[in-house]
Amino acid sequence: MIVKLGAVAGFLCLCMLAVAVCDSTRFIGVTYRVKNPKIKKRVKFVLLADLHNRKYGPHNEKLLAAIEAERPDFILSAGDLMTSVPEQSMEPAEELVRSLAKRYPIYYANGNHEYRIYHDPEKFGPMGEEYRGVLKACGVRLLENESVLLPAEGIRIYGLDLPMRFYRKLGRRSPGKEELDGMLGTADGGEYRILLAHNPAWFEAYAAWGADLTLSGHVHGGIMRLPWLGGVLSTSLTLFPKYDGGEFELGEKRMIVSRGLGSHTIPIRIFNPAELVAVELLPEDGQRT
Repeated sequence: MIVKLGAVAGFLCLCMLAVAVCDSTRFIGVTYRVKNPKIKKRVKFVLLADLHNRKYGPHNEKLLAAIEAERPDFILSAGDLMTSVPEQSMEPAEELVRSLAKRYPIYYANGNHEYRIYHDPEKFGPMGEEYRGVLKACGVRLLENESVLLPAEGIRIYGLDLPMRFYRKLGRRSPGKEELDGMLGTADGGEYRILLAHNPAWFEAYAAWGADLTLSGHVHGGIMRLPWLGGVLSTSLTLFPKYDGGEFELGEKRMIVSRGLGSHTIPIRIFNPAELVAVELLPEDGQRT
């Protein structure tokens, strides 16, 4: 009996290992469609989050081909395309941005890893200046508590630059509406507001501020996913995080959380492949004008 149980346990461990190897080396495509009367015309974008310098094939050719196949109008980044490790090369992220910027407009909001290299030069040296230089040279629109209006579509894209206190593993608190007003300004009621906010934990605050659609990442899908329970562990070491990946609603407000394209610290994925997110925005009547 003991031998049989040992054999079963060994077999299950091998299966888990095989799944981890598979899910840690691939990505899948996920598409969401959102309708809203504020949207003036159909538009499609690809959301990038949590690449963490990951490469899929030489020069990220597999990822680039998947993005091109979506035929997006522009690219949005919810942050952490690189990893904040002192003196570590950021070339995979920089090369991807250079390639994409030749084909599409890119609107980029910081994640906690970009925030670190920009705000702690004593630790990270010239990394922040180098990365900013690459984005600027490519024509990327870096949104650090700023917004850009797409008038033909009736869409305004905001990029939230959250300080590190909102990423703490312990003692975190949600930003209040007044804090978000101070960072982003008062939300305009006439435009469809897209908020790039790397940390999805504060969805209620983003919705209260006025974001019609929040786009996030950060949680990496919960590292491992279980049936009915979802993601097991967030990057903030929260067990079974509420917003682990997928689409969420709060009244008429929505949030899409990418499970990310890479990993760090805990470099595995189990039943949780990386994902490339595409979002199609449509007028309320669904006409593709």
